[in-house]
Amino acid sequence: MIHNIKFRVFVYENEDVDELSQAILNILPEAEIEAEEAEGLTEDKIIILSGTVSKKRYTKEFFNLLLESVDLDKLNDDLERKMDEKGNWFLRFDKEDAIDEKMTIKDSGDSIHLKIKIAAYPAKKEIAVDKVREAIFDKN
Repeated sequence: MIHNIKFRVFVYENEDVDELSQAILNILPEAEIEAEEAEGLTEDKIIILSGTVSKKRYTKEFFNLLLESVDLDKLNDDLERKMDEKGNWFLRFDKEDAIDEKMTIKDSGDSIHLKIKIAAYPAKKEIAVDKVREAIFDKN
């Protein structure tokens, strides 16, 4: 159901890169993380951790973990708002909770960003939303 999952997190100077790398691995255990240095607006150093998970086995593990960890009614209620016209599902997870091995979805703020490409043919929002809803409610 998922083609791939792209992730990105900004690590600021007051945060620990290793801790946030582990937070990513708590959400996506098989992720291969790349680090890139950047400069913030106030010239502070930022490290961007990113990568893509595309093996079906790993995307399926993520989805199953998601279904076990979050409020499914809220996930369903927010689905259309968080899906774009091309079937990309955007989720954000709280950094601190991810460090503590919890998956807490956030709507804004500093977080771990996921862009989940749903396997929908044709790649349209309505079809992708239906696929995700079907998977959520077939599992439970």
